[in-house]
Amino acid sequence: MPAPHISQLAALARRTAPEATHGPTPSADHPETTHHPTPSPDHPEAPLRPTLLTDRPDATLLRCGSVVAKAHAPDCDAERLAVRLRVAAHPYLRGTVLPPLPVAGPGGLLAPLADGRPATCWPYGRPVSPDDPDAAPWEETARLLARLHSVAAARLPGPVPPMRGPAKAARALSRMRAALTASGPPPFPSAVLAVEHAWALLPPWARDEAPPPRADVLCHGDLHLGQLVRHPDPDGPWLLIDIDDLGLGDPAWDLARPAAWFATGLLAPDLWSRFLGAYRAAGGPAVCPYGDPWPELDVPARALTVQTAALALAKAAPTGRVPDADETACVDACDRMVREARRARTACVLRELAGRPQP
Repeated sequence: MPAPHISQLAALARRTAPEATHGPTPSADHPETTHHPTPSPDHPEAPLRPTLLTDRPDATLLRCGSVVAKAHAPDCDAERLAVRLRVAAHPYLRGTVLPPLPVAGPGGLLAPLADGRPATCWPYGRPVSPDDPDAAPWEETARLLARLHSVAAARLPGPVPPMRGPAKAARALSRMRAALTASGPPPFPSAVLAVEHAWALLPPWARDEAPPPRADVLCHGDLHLGQLVRHPDPDGPWLLIDIDDLGLGDPAWDLARPAAWFATGLLAPDLWSRFLGAYRAAGGPAVCPYGDPWPELDVPARALTVQTAALALAKAAPTGRVPDADETACVDACDRMVREARRARTACVLRELAGRPQP
């Protein structure tokens, strides 16, 4: 028997799905979803069959026909989420962000579940295929970001909350520490030290301990290739999804994950060049239009590297699993940050000593 929140999500999705009132819409591309006919004397109780996509502590996603219902995190700020939903539904973001579907009455975009978690509904879109990395839409992603970053934020429904990128990075460190505490002595102490030291080197704003130096641009807040879908399915345009971290902040944060992957060797140089070039060509404001982009990207890219490494250790710690190659690359990048900072401090001290008069 499914958990109560899953049953409630399924009921919400069925009420929202247009197939529930407009009859069957068969899909040969998605045989895992059964599109039953509208209830009738012959089919008095013929609901759409739901498919559970994911069930994690921070989110549950369930598909029912052409609708995806989402239960948000238990600690989600429902008021801020409501603003983010209104922003995502605004005409200024049409063609950039997948708009939410109305739920719980006319104009409503948010429905509370019995456990207090807010739930939303969205049109189904086809995600990026994990089996074909060469076909990943890097240029399309960059252009979507450039459009998002160019929206006149002052004219959106508000007040628009802060972008939650730094908060997610801080949460990743907390999750790593909690996992290590629960599992006893750290199974990889040198990796933990590298992550902690690299985190301490970041400026306070990147650790969510101070306001960011720039907070005037609408940002996604958690950009990666899993945050895009084609809608309408299967060949519609790419759109951004998952607005839980959407808000005002430094747009460089949205470029930071691919930048960090490039810096750690996880993203090929040609893919990084395509992504950055498409963003610049579309007029994105996160970096200068030409020349070296790293003055703007350095701090966010380092923060995302630490965040990724911390999450990797948090997942590996409970079982003592050795981090895989990609996770190790992020931990090694943290170690390089620490060693480079030490070398820079040593060079600074030597310069000061060289400038002092001899006794």
